[in-house]
Amino acid sequence: MLLHLSIRNFAVVKSLDIDLAQGMTAVTGETGAGKSISVDALGLCLGDRAEAGFVRSGADKAEICASFDVSKLSLAAKWLKEHELDDGDDCLIRRVISSEGRSKAFVNGTPVPLGQLKCLGQYLLSIHGQHAHQQILKADTQRELLDNFAEHPGLLNNVAQHYHSLQQKQKIYRELLAGQQQRADRFQLLSYQVSELDEFSICDGEFSELESEHKRLSNSQALLEQTQLSFYQLYEADDFNALSAVQNSIDRLTELQDHDPTLSPILALLNEASIQIDEAAQELRDYTDQLEIDPMKMQQVEARYSQALDLARKHQVKAEELYAYHQTLTQELSQLSEDDQMLDNMQDEISALEKLYFKSCEQLSLSRTKAASKLAKQVESQIHKMNMGDAIFKIEVEPQVSASHSKHGLDSIQFKVSTNKGQALDKIEKVVSGGELSRIGLAIQVISSHNSQVATMIFDEVDTGISGSTASVVGHLLRKLGETCQVICVTHLPQVAARAHNQMFVTKFSDKKTTETHMISLQENERIEELARLLAGDKLTDSALANAKELLQISNS
Repeated sequence: MLLHLSIRNFAVVKSLDIDLAQGMTAVTGETGAGKSISVDALGLCLGDRAEAGFVRSGADKAEICASFDVSKLSLAAKWLKEHELDDGDDCLIRRVISSEGRSKAFVNGTPVPLGQLKCLGQYLLSIHGQHAHQQILKADTQRELLDNFAEHPGLLNNVAQHYHSLQQKQKIYRELLAGQQQRADRFQLLSYQVSELDEFSICDGEFSELESEHKRLSNSQALLEQTQLSFYQLYEADDFNALSAVQNSIDRLTELQDHDPTLSPILALLNEASIQIDEAAQELRDYTDQLEIDPMKMQQVEARYSQALDLARKHQVKAEELYAYHQTLTQELSQLSEDDQMLDNMQDEISALEKLYFKSCEQLSLSRTKAASKLAKQVESQIHKMNMGDAIFKIEVEPQVSASHSKHGLDSIQFKVSTNKGQALDKIEKVVSGGELSRIGLAIQVISSHNSQVATMIFDEVDTGISGSTASVVGHLLRKLGETCQVICVTHLPQVAARAHNQMFVTKFSDKKTTETHMISLQENERIEELARLLAGDKLTDSALANAKELLQISNS
């Protein structure tokens, strides 16, 4: 519920503070006084686009603050909590617009983007403008009005979810189908390449081993000759070998050690060297014993090594990467096979999703058909009271199975009306006049509002084109709506204003330099005078005042 509205330097308003109450509040005033300014200001609090022209001339910024009680607005309270903007039962929205047209928005003191402000606003209040009646001529608006009245969000969500699932699956199917020939060509190439690599069947790390083996076998003769010579010089040479030379040095220094103990460390090193030479010689002997020159093995290694290099050059990869490349091609070939299998399976999946989609559309259509009958009866009942006693109002819901899929279902929804006896039902835009459209539109808005979870509804001159007894019926409708929620109605009709629980008067003051708009709450005597002005014009007569007093008494009885 809207508790307070504060406006500073907005359009012709310099400063305005309004306390708002439960029930129906009528806002009246002279033409051009600025009755709709409060509505425009609230629109900005709901995230409407800001313009530099909104700032009062001479001011550097405009500021609008709207205070709401969200204790009974579960959706708004939930949204505030989810976005960590909650402050108990209070919700304060503040919008600041600079003279350059830049704006900032705050919720409970925290800056928020306009997208979040719009999202929150839909849970706080709804605004029905004076051109809202024209919207009901649009097919989308007719569908939305019926769905809101039917209160079946679960069915709408089911249809939307199945629609999006179906669309996503069909998109993948189309992409796979479009690339089928390309995949077939790629599959043929990969099949040959993988078959060739499968036949060679190189193992992980095998090329490095082949390379080492190839080098060893290619140099086996030199390895044998040089290792044998090294063994001979280290160990077997009779005239002189390294081990004998070291042993001779150890023998001589051992005799000298008694004369000079500082030779001991050197002697220790020589002893260690003797051991190392002896072990190295034994290792060389073992190496030369196992080293053999095998032309057949050399031929085998040479052939596989060369084949690996040839395949690497053919596939334009490094030879050591041949194994990894083979695995990559094998995996890609497997994926292509899976894609073709997926294409076959996907047709069944799409068929199953279509069945789910059509079933959910059928359930939604049944619900819409039931709601259409109920809503049409209520609208027809109301417009009969608005001087359209012969009118017939119907809502046709026709499933269009051949129509393209939509997240809103497959129904064609049309509001049809006949305003005179013997006149055939036809689309609403082909039958009604401007005044009749206003009455039908207002009836639909009021009836639909009963199902709204928004606690505050604003009607901005929606009674345009209505007068007399019809206006009285409209006022009665709005007052009845005000018994369950907060209704703010900008009107120029005394029959509507008299029905309000509360009334506010908008006046404009000008000193020839600047213009200001003020809004004040009217007491009973002031209401009578304002109603008299609406009835008879600016000149208040005793008769007009008496009529206004009687109208107010009748309306509140």
